[in-house]
Amino acid sequence: MAILIATLAMGLLGKVLYNTNYWGPNFRFIALSELSTLLFGPTLFLFTRATLQKLPFTKQNLVHYVPGVAYFVFILVYFIIPTDAIIVQRVKTGELIRVIYTCHAFGLLVNITYWILAWNIFSGFMHHLKHEVSYEIRARFMTNLLLVVGISLGIWLILYATSFLGFERLERDARPYIWIVLTLIILFITYYSMISPQVLQIAPELKKQKYTQSKLSSKDMDVLKDKLDQLMLEKKPHLNSKLLKTELAQMLGVNSPELARLLNENIGMNFFEYVNYYRIQEFIQLAKNDNAKQFTFYGLAQEAGFNSKTTFNKSFKNLIGSSPSEYFESTT
Repeated sequence: MAILIATLAMGLLGKVLYNTNYWGPNFRFIALSELSTLLFGPTLFLFTRATLQKLPFTKQNLVHYVPGVAYFVFILVYFIIPTDAIIVQRVKTGELIRVIYTCHAFGLLVNITYWILAWNIFSGFMHHLKHEVSYEIRARFMTNLLLVVGISLGIWLILYATSFLGFERLERDARPYIWIVLTLIILFITYYSMISPQVLQIAPELKKQKYTQSKLSSKDMDVLKDKLDQLMLEKKPHLNSKLLKTELAQMLGVNSPELARLLNENIGMNFFEYVNYYRIQEFIQLAKNDNAKQFTFYGLAQEAGFNSKTTFNKSFKNLIGSSPSEYFESTT
């Protein structure tokens, strides 16, 4: 978080000093501020990884800042140290503008690459949760963060491409506004992390385990399936709206990888789908009772173990093939 804030502060400071002509219209300030471009992408990636995978920052993570260090050395040698006379000569030959375009392309490449890596971590994390929790994880914060950054980078890429069509002024004028948007994003993250730290706690701590720990035979798996079906019908663990796979495995008397193997190989569902299947069946039974008329569909769904109206409607349609209202209209 601190690195993200420092990165954006560096980028904005150089642009402010340049655009306000502070200490004269010296382009070196804005050239130096472009270093922040090479730091933003890697820091976003490390922030996403630390938030979702709970991985601490280590010395090995510094390798992600190698492009930024290399860029800083280049900026220092090419833009900062040379005299004004040399810079003017490079402007006349067109060398300077070509180098600037190359630097922007490099910055875009680094940022987009690290954004893709961050998005892959996020999507992989959300997919993994489908096998571990029985409820919909609200990850709107991280989703919106990555989407806004992705959209900003996309706009920057489009503007960069249009600069080759004779609209180079458009890209140059719009770039500072992109940085303003990114700055607001980081301030937003900082604000919420201070007043509501739990916003970054997307899911409970989950330990990854592998099927290789399971030594059950096919016959054992069949017996275990019958035992699980009986457990779901008698004890109804699906009524717990926050049920975890580890909790169900403990009730069944097996470990989490063995339950995962049972669900995937013998039942053909992941944990999220399996538990919500029983919740749908519970909902249908509740809806058929005479007392059901005093409840809304979602009220009954909550009684059946759902904690999200969206998850309920989506799960019902995937399982039954229609919406709850359409289903009961067709059965009456």
